[in-house]
Amino acid sequence: MAKSQATFMKKQLEKNRAKKKEDKEQRKQERKQSSNGGKLEDMLAYVDENGELSSTPPENKQALRPSNR
Repeated sequence: MAKSQATFMKKQLEKNRAKKKEDKEQRKQERKQSSNGGKLEDMLAYVDENGELSSTPPENKQALRPSNR
């Protein structure tokens, strides 16, 4: 007698699950290798006196502003 279709389907589903898991692990490794590290300096944004965002830090102008003391 031939094997049942249920047994065949179970094996096919298990193969599909294993392949998906392997593909997912491979994509994870590729992302890990291609990442630039996510340094804090790269993620910072600065706001200038006009409220515009920039990637460069503002100049130190504390000496120009009068103190409230």
